[in-house]
Amino acid sequence: MPARPNPRKPKTPRERMAARRQRLRAQGLRPVQHWVPDLRDPKVRGEIRREAAKLSQHPENAAVDDWIDAIYDWSDWR
Repeated sequence: MPARPNPRKPKTPRERMAARRQRLRAQGLRPVQHWVPDLRDPKVRGEIRREAAKLSQHPENAAVDDWIDAIYDWSDWR
């Protein structure tokens, strides 16, 4: 038995995305856009290294590390 052709016009990518977003909203979800540092950029990596080096020289660095060790649950790290 041959397949019957679909009488409906195919949806455009925009229409498919709109339908997807509508379904997600119906599930109680909402879109959120996140901007994160681009770690592929050497300037960004250099700035992160600079900030980390500066933070490591903070006079209370050891106290902060001790506090993190005391309150953090490390059992998930194996």
